[in-house]
Amino acid sequence: QVQLVESGGGLVQAGGSLRLSCAPSGSTFSRIAMGWFRQAPGTEREFVASISWGGSTTYYADSVKGRFTISREYAKNTMYLQMNSLKAEDTAVYYCAAKNSPTSNYFFTKDYGMNYWGKGTLVTVSS
Repeated sequence: QVQLVESGGGLVQAGGSLRLSCAPSGSTFSRIAMGWFRQAPGTEREFVASISWGGSTTYYADSVKGRFTISREYAKNTMYLQMNSLKAEDTAVYYCAAKNSPTSNYFFTKDYGMNYWGKGTLVTVSS
């Protein structure tokens, strides 16, 4: 069973930056769209960003647009989420997800139908 493994979470002050990474354990993905969701205490999981398997299409939640950047490094089979200008409201557990893609520019914004999930990494932003 392929498992997504996230890393890079931690504690940062408001206005700071973190970079999250996500890679599949023991497998190389192909034709897979990938993305990030997050869940803060007492709230439902929400979409953050996604990227097509071709890498040409990205999509962001309005709350992170202009501050977060999603990318893929195919040589390392890894996806990244660069988070800048962090705010206290970005505090959450961040989950990596992946979904089989019908086309190279397919991306997702909902969390249903995912083929793979990570266990999450905690990001805490202190104000």
